[in-house]
Amino acid sequence: MASPFTDPAFYADRYPTYTALRTSSPILQVSLDGGTSTSAVVTGYDEARKAFTAPLSKDAGAYFADRPSGRSLHPAIARTMLTVDPPEHTRLRRLVTKAFTPARVDGLRPYIRALAEQLVGNWESGTELDLVEELAGPLPVTVICQLLGVPTTDRDSIRAWSTDLFATGDHQRIDAASHALAGYMAGLIEAKRAHPDRSLLSDLISVHDQDEDRLSEDELLSLAVLLLVAGHETTTAAIGNSVLALLQHPAELEHLRTSPHCIADAVDELLRYDSPVSIATWRWAPEDVELAEATVPAGSPVFVCPGAANRDPAKFPDPDRLDLGRANAGSHLAFGHGIHRCLGAPLASAEVEIVLSVLLAHSPGLRLAVPADQLVWRQSRLVRGLVSLPVHV
Repeated sequence: MASPFTDPAFYADRYPTYTALRTSSPILQVSLDGGTSTSAVVTGYDEARKAFTAPLSKDAGAYFADRPSGRSLHPAIARTMLTVDPPEHTRLRRLVTKAFTPARVDGLRPYIRALAEQLVGNWESGTELDLVEELAGPLPVTVICQLLGVPTTDRDSIRAWSTDLFATGDHQRIDAASHALAGYMAGLIEAKRAHPDRSLLSDLISVHDQDEDRLSEDELLSLAVLLLVAGHETTTAAIGNSVLALLQHPAELEHLRTSPHCIADAVDELLRYDSPVSIATWRWAPEDVELAEATVPAGSPVFVCPGAANRDPAKFPDPDRLDLGRANAGSHLAFGHGIHRCLGAPLASAEVEIVLSVLLAHSPGLRLAVPADQLVWRQSRLVRGLVSLPVHV
């Protein structure tokens, strides 16, 4: 069975595929890998918003109990806060929500700005460089590692393992990375337990060791791994996508240059226009579920597509146009919706905002170094992001 998601062209520009699917039906049974099994793919905005709050399960253990996957993912990756349902999910989320409050993010802003200025300040005028490698990649991973207390010397390894986890279709590479990353974090937890500091990881260890509502050892490890990976992967993509979108829309870029106070509001439209999470993490229907006018049959996997929903013309008129003054841009689903909405949304938005502010101030002549159709995109269904972004400084 042919699948639009196995076409290499999908990764270069997935929006024509999303438009075609949505035009056929906002909820459609589609093969993701070209096999005979299908999944419900949700591409309409209203349908996606409803799917995020529908009685769908994220409990992978229950789904695969009688459907062996043949995978060897480390349990810390296979079972995280993203793969459990309430009340377990509710308890785990409550224990980490305080780490990403607006107040805590505001406290990180001076550090994020100083880091961005340090990275951009090293660039020499008149040179060509890879913005992903020199800024979009190192900044978010450094921020989340700082928050968790991961040593600076280990951050390149973290980035490499994390990238491998999102290599769609390469199960051996994904599984190997899951064990490497979980093994590293288990060792770091022991080190922090012996020598606690003021990091978020030490806070989580304290919850495990002392609090009445304790984390189990497995829960502690899975939360640590999840926060580490989720805390930078999609933000790297968001920064790269946002810079590219602005470079391709010089009038909007000039608007931000002359009105830098508009950057914070512009972030919502940039996230809507080219969402870093293109297909949300896995769900399934434990029983027949009604979504809008469609019925998702019991046992069907469900893939909600924020990247498609955010280009739905029924919600966002002229959706393929970047409009930094769009009135309802804040309604985007780039961070999801409902109980699984991204915990790190305030931090991710702040990082994109600060990076754009620093870039506009320090590199006013920034431009693409290659034609846009030569850019290489990551081969990941979940993450929409660039492998590299060559620019002239």
